[in-house]
Amino acid sequence: MARVSQAQARENRERIVATAARLFRERGVAGVSVADVSAAAGLTHGGFYKQFASKDALVDEAIGYAFQQQAARLGDSAGLPAFLDTYLSTGHRDDPGPGCPTAGFAGDVARAAGGPAARQTYADGVAAYARMLGTDGEPDLAAVSMLVGALMLSRATAGTEISEQLLTAARDRLREG
Repeated sequence: MARVSQAQARENRERIVATAARLFRERGVAGVSVADVSAAAGLTHGGFYKQFASKDALVDEAIGYAFQQQAARLGDSAGLPAFLDTYLSTGHRDDPGPGCPTAGFAGDVARAAGGPAARQTYADGVAAYARMLGTDGEPDLAAVSMLVGALMLSRATAGTEISEQLLTAARDRLREG
């Protein structure tokens, strides 16, 4: 069997991380196996272990990757009103895969998925997110809390009347403040 080039190995690793970041947000870390990630990335199960020491190592890297994606989206945002409309939307509520890593990984990290390294990566991502939303160099932890809380509650109540109300209430309150 031919060896994979370094460039191909990097590409494979990036594909595994991107795929895992999406799947973990969609189904939760416990709901996704290494075999699931490998298959979705179009690679073999054995190929995974050439790239990662463990699933925990992948969880840590996937969280970091997801926060990098979020930072890029925020940087491309056309201002706070447009960001709020996108973030607090039914589309974002119903499609967690490419969505907010703060909401997407919160439950898993709280249950120690990925271990201490993943928890630190997550904490660093939340802090960076708060700084991006803040003004004058001060992080806006209240805005992060309201955004993430509203999104998570809306996901948990999807299909009920209150789900849309949660998104609207948070969007309106954040626009006021």
